[in-house]
Amino acid sequence: MSVESVVAAPVAKKVPAERKHHGDVFVDDYEWLRAKEDPEVLAYLAAENAYTEAQTTHLEGLRGQIFDEIKSRTLETDLSVPTRIGDYWYYGRTFEGKQYGASCRCPIDATAEGIDAWTPPRLEPGVEIPGEEVLLDQNILAEGHDFISVGTVTVSRDGNLLAYSVDVVGDERYTLRFKDLRTGAELADEIPGTEGSVTWSHDGTHVFYLTVNQSWRPDTVWRHRLGADRAQDVKVFHEPDERFWVGMDSTRSEKYLMIGLSSKLTSEIWLLESDDPEGEFRVILPRREGVEYSVEHAVIGGEDRFLIQHNDVVDGVKAVNFVLCDAPVDDPLNMTLLIPHRDDVRLQGVGAFRDHLVLGYRREALPRIAVWPLTEAGYGERRELEFDLELCTVGASGNPEWEQPTLRLGLTSFLTPMRLYDYVPATDTLLLRKEQPVLGGYNADEYVQQRDWAVAEDGTRVPISLVWKKDAVAEGPKPLLLYGYGSYESEIDPYFSVPRLSIMDRGMVFAIAHVRGGGEMGRLWYDHGKMLSKKNTFTDFIACARHLVDTGVTAADRMVADGGSAGGLLMGAVANMAPELFRGIMANVPFVDPLTSILDPDLPLTVTEWEEWGNPLADKEVYDYIKSYSPYENVEAKNYPAILAITSLNDTRVLYVEPAKWVAKLRATKTGDSQLLLKTEMSAGHGGVSGRYEKWKEIAFEFAWLLDTVGLAGE
Repeated sequence: MSVESVVAAPVAKKVPAERKHHGDVFVDDYEWLRAKEDPEVLAYLAAENAYTEAQTTHLEGLRGQIFDEIKSRTLETDLSVPTRIGDYWYYGRTFEGKQYGASCRCPIDATAEGIDAWTPPRLEPGVEIPGEEVLLDQNILAEGHDFISVGTVTVSRDGNLLAYSVDVVGDERYTLRFKDLRTGAELADEIPGTEGSVTWSHDGTHVFYLTVNQSWRPDTVWRHRLGADRAQDVKVFHEPDERFWVGMDSTRSEKYLMIGLSSKLTSEIWLLESDDPEGEFRVILPRREGVEYSVEHAVIGGEDRFLIQHNDVVDGVKAVNFVLCDAPVDDPLNMTLLIPHRDDVRLQGVGAFRDHLVLGYRREALPRIAVWPLTEAGYGERRELEFDLELCTVGASGNPEWEQPTLRLGLTSFLTPMRLYDYVPATDTLLLRKEQPVLGGYNADEYVQQRDWAVAEDGTRVPISLVWKKDAVAEGPKPLLLYGYGSYESEIDPYFSVPRLSIMDRGMVFAIAHVRGGGEMGRLWYDHGKMLSKKNTFTDFIACARHLVDTGVTAADRMVADGGSAGGLLMGAVANMAPELFRGIMANVPFVDPLTSILDPDLPLTVTEWEEWGNPLADKEVYDYIKSYSPYENVEAKNYPAILAITSLNDTRVLYVEPAKWVAKLRATKTGDSQLLLKTEMSAGHGGVSGRYEKWKEIAFEFAWLLDTVGLAGE
């Protein structure tokens, strides 16, 4: 493949390969692009990159402007709000001109008492911090590498030892390392090929870590004694069922270590007393198909209890939105119902502290939070925290200690930069600790956010969130970016974005279609957008787009759709189903060849995905259904919107080959002259490039293409 000419679009050769299942024969002309190490494949990807660069070279100036705007609005040298753990305040630093941050700490004021001992010091750039220690500087770790991702940075309970993990390829396999914070010396212990997380034993003598199998599924928990040879590590737990992912954590009280097993539909938890790291884990509730649960430890009325959130049957009815119970630690089946099931409220989690519980839940497509005091007699009166914003996202953020008089909260909206508060339950007081700085005179009053509703073809009301700048948007239909995801019960809640200001200030409206398959409206919202109901995700998105056109907010010739990963599947599907509705489509690491991937149990994630999409290997109905919406297999000879597809060569979640094949087939099949671009990051993973400046450049590239597509590039 020659890359000398970048004027003509690359044309991938066709090498027919047959895929046969359930009597169906599919001829795949581009499966040869899966050979990642083949020089011809790499040359093709390089040619696509060169073509993309040639097609967008006229936007170089605009890309530079947007990058400069993001940079100028960001306080580059900054410090996070400190979080207290033990005898130290922990915080992060960022530095002007440096790609990465550093993890630091400083000692608490040993003379402070009461709430003062939990009031974080106000840290200012350029002001010396007495006793500061730099625990880990990612800029140093990144030297000599094109990519770096830090999986965890965690300190032993006594504050003496640091564990951290690093991936320098992008394949999400991390090397675990340790540091003695008393001397600053790196320990000899080094464990490659881990999942990235780590859990300390109570006494700091051991750590527990996870390894993954060939399909990148975390399946095994290991115990490592600090100072011992890795060959002596003990396999604590192994999960053979390919549907289940294994996780490791501890209760907030740190009294128990927890191994959590979860598929898309079922969970199981094993516990061990933290002060007995070499003991045997015991199961809390044996797994039962279709039952999910989580466990926390609390002390209620002086008694150790387990708080169990589950979606099992209660009083003859399946608790699809979950209930909360408590039970004695030695008899977890003996549950007492604390919070019953509600059709309109999705219970999402409970955090247990010594003096109170923190409940997270969803109502009316927005997250909520409540504090539930614990008294000597048991449970006090629950109190939902209220904020004066119509659309906002609130949640507990960084509360590592079990015994603390404050609760750290994060609050944001489309108009509100992230605010960090400390809430004091004892006095019902909310203390603002920091608001994300936005330089250059940002004024929230110049922007508008609102909620709208579309009606899907089956009558379901689908929420849409919108935000725009008042004086930048002309009368009549407006240029609009419509984002969607709609899988895995993931919620896309209101959030502030500095980069987004660059497109809104130029006249773009930003909108989110909260389609089924996500979790915005409860568990059934998710259930009705997966498996054999997956097409609801696509038709909901199309209904939102049509609603925005029909109500005059935008028009088809000035609307761009955007989604990544499973949201990239959504983009590919709507490109086939309703290309006339969009001027352009952006698809990041898009899952556009789902049937080929889900048919191969040896690929990363496939078996675990069968509970999300169905198992086409075993079920012809599932095979036919996925084939009917698979973007790659339904490309047709018709006009498509302009398409920008972005992928990463080392992505282990959605392999680069999916968008590569999709673009190759589109290029050979579609009619018309709309632009079709493929951009492959050659040294990155699923999350794209690393380093904040590189990420800003990537955002600037995408936004420049977006503005050009809707005719705003010159404004």
